[in-house]
Amino acid sequence: MADDIKPVTVDHPRGIYPGKVDEKGRLKLPSDFQQYLNGFEDKRVFCTSFDERIARIYPISKWKEIETLLRESSDEAEAAEDIWFTAMDLGGDAEMDSVGRLVIPTELRRALKIEDKPVFLEHFKGHINLFGEEIYNERKQRARENRAEKLKIFERKGLQ
Repeated sequence: MADDIKPVTVDHPRGIYPGKVDEKGRLKLPSDFQQYLNGFEDKRVFCTSFDERIARIYPISKWKEIETLLRESSDEAEAAEDIWFTAMDLGGDAEMDSVGRLVIPTELRRALKIEDKPVFLEHFKGHINLFGEEIYNERKQRARENRAEKLKIFERKGLQ
C-alpha cells in the first residue's frame, strides 16, 4: 500500500573532509558524501555559489526548495533576482559518475580559484559546502576567536 511507504531519511555526513578538484574540474567525493547523495531518489545535484567564496552542492530536491524561495520572495524581489542571477551565472547541474566524481562548473571553479587544488567539504543545512584552503583557514581562524565566550553562550542553551 502506497500509504504505508515512508520517505527515506537521508543521514548527512558529519565533519570536514578534504578533497581535490582535478585538472578536468572533477571533484572526487569522499565515500560518506557519495552515500549521502545516493540516498536521494533523484541523483542529480546543482552546484553553485551565492558569494563567489563557498560553493554549494544541492541535491536537486533541495535546490528546488531554493528556487521556490527565490521565486516567491516578492517583498525582496530585486535581492532574490540578484541571488538567482549569481547562482545561475556560476552554477550548473551535475551527476555523480560511477566512481563518485562530480564535474564542478567551469565558471564556479574559476570564481572560487579551486581548479586543480585541494578543497574541503562539509554538510550544512541540506547542502554540501565546498571551499578552498584560503576560506578554510579564514573559517578556522574565526572559529578560534572568542571560543570560550561562544562556548558559554551555547552551554547556557543546553550544550553539554
